[in-house]
Amino acid sequence: MPNDVRDLPASSDGLYRFLGGSPLSVAFRLILLSILVGVVLAAIGFDPWNILHSIRMLFQRLWDLGFDAVNWLWRYFLLGAVIVIPIWLLSRLFGAQRGR
Repeated sequence: MPNDVRDLPASSDGLYRFLGGSPLSVAFRLILLSILVGVVLAAIGFDPWNILHSIRMLFQRLWDLGFDAVNWLWRYFLLGAVIVIPIWLLSRLFGAQRGR
């Protein structure tokens, strides 16, 4: 059979199988993926020349952001609770008397 897989050269077949495609297309995909990941990491604040410092600063910023988010949520909770809880309490008090 002319289209039999055993007729192909073994060396390029192994290379294609190892890389997951032709070397040029795999290199192109890896370059694009590296650029995309680099843009995302740069947006987070990573620096390729001092990666350990960048990782430490990322965790420090996330830690600070976490406490800022809790503070932000707490302020909005208190602001909404000033309105919601009295209305809920009044509706429970007057609603319970009407139902009986």
